[in-house]
Amino acid sequence: MKEYPIDFWNGRYKSASYIYGTEPNEFFRKQLEKLKVGSILLPAEGEGRNAVYAAGQGWSVTAFDRSTIGREKALRLALNKKVSLTYEVADVMEFQTTQRFDVLGLMYAHFPKQIRKQAYQNLLGFLKPEAKVIFEAFAKEQLENSSGGPKNLDMLFSIEEIRNEFSGLKFEFLEQQTIKLDEGEHHQGKAEVIRFVGIKK
Repeated sequence: MKEYPIDFWNGRYKSASYIYGTEPNEFFRKQLEKLKVGSILLPAEGEGRNAVYAAGQGWSVTAFDRSTIGREKALRLALNKKVSLTYEVADVMEFQTTQRFDVLGLMYAHFPKQIRKQAYQNLLGFLKPEAKVIFEAFAKEQLENSSGGPKNLDMLFSIEEIRNEFSGLKFEFLEQQTIKLDEGEHHQGKAEVIRFVGIKK
């Protein structure tokens, strides 16, 4: 994906610290604890904070990311927390599995506009009927803030784009919100995000 070549993410994750922290995303944590434990797919999982949390709660976790360094740090975090998970190095357009999941977690999974709908539809194909999708990402208005996220408007979201790109979901909850981010060194401060919980029809 040309907007963020793999060297960008490997370079960012090379830091000894976990750049988005080691604790799970707050919205993800709150939504996951409402659900019956099962299997979960976490694309673009980076350094593994959400995957490790889910595994610690008893979930069967499959995660993937394009970054080899992200995977290494995720597995190190899992080892430190004494949990096990599956983590592959894969591009979102190339990932394949025969498994079908109970939950899909998309936390700041910003893909280029030209592949985004296809990528999300591919991911929905890995879900069981009635599976849940938990989503948080930056809204277009985030460009005005300095708390993180892509600086390319096309990689940010509107509510209308979400409804289009995730056709096939029934939305339990879909809102744009102003929040205060506190996730490591790269997600800090006021942020405009879109959050949703959806059910696969």
